[in-house]
Amino acid sequence: MKLSIFIGKEHEEEVIIYAHKETELVEEIRDLIANKQDFLLGYSNNEIVRLNTAEIECFSVENNKVYALNGKIRYRMKERLYQLESQLPDNFIKINQSCIANINKIRKFDVSFSSSLTVIFKSGYRDYVSRRNMKKVKERLGL
Repeated sequence: MKLSIFIGKEHEEEVIIYAHKETELVEEIRDLIANKQDFLLGYSNNEIVRLNTAEIECFSVENNKVYALNGKIRYRMKERLYQLESQLPDNFIKINQSCIANINKIRKFDVSFSSSLTVIFKSGYRDYVSRRNMKKVKERLGL
């Protein structure tokens, strides 16, 4: 199989496959591209902003509205938290009922006397890991 890659902004991003027949490799490439979503749309005031998922620290629910936190900036999301959970890449993990965290944006964990775990993100935002999700988070982070 021959591979050609052209990097440049003069063309729209596109993947074209010429194959003699449908193979497992073709299916894997199709699935990879179909499931790869590296951006979401967020809303701030009257603007629609394209958010790179790698830059988002977490998605949090406040007053029944979902927000994406990107540093100190909050963007309102149209999707519900469970919808986002299925769309996000593997570096996101649900830490409690109302928060999905980007593992790459976690600065540290704080452990209290009651064994509760507080997540502190690089921007300083804090949230907690629920007891229900504690085991899954520890396994994922190798704690």
